[in-house]
Amino acid sequence: MEDPTQQEQASPAVRKRVQDSFDRQGLMSHLDARVAHIGPGRVHLVLPVRPEVTQQHGYVHAGATSAIADSAGGYAALTLFDEESEVLTVEYKINLLAPAAGDHLEAIGTVLKPGRTLTVCQLEVYGVQPDGTRKLVANGQQTLIRVNRAAS
Repeated sequence: MEDPTQQEQASPAVRKRVQDSFDRQGLMSHLDARVAHIGPGRVHLVLPVRPEVTQQHGYVHAGATSAIADSAGGYAALTLFDEESEVLTVEYKINLLAPAAGDHLEAIGTVLKPGRTLTVCQLEVYGVQPDGTRKLVANGQQTLIRVNRAAS
């Protein structure tokens, strides 16, 4: 299994840009999600499993699982864009493969095809146990559009 700490890191400027943008997301803050890795075309997000993000059976809700997958893919794409560009999701499809359970979930967004306008990402979400055991609980694909950054 790949060790995220051994993966290529994005430049400090890109990492700061992604982290600053992530910190402005109210939903990610509400979910208590955090950025675990920022590399060129690849971002890992972590969501602690706690009662506030579960559904009636005690598993992480599909909405929370999907939200971190969507954000991981969006930020993976953003790592490849210039400073004047932002990213918006055009569409995504998620397959829930197993009940999302564990100590935390890890969402990984990976750029499959970067483009001038549209970018396609692979989405994976793993349930991670306290001992580090990982199980793929969701996967999907996402299309994103590059947009010009709004003037401040």
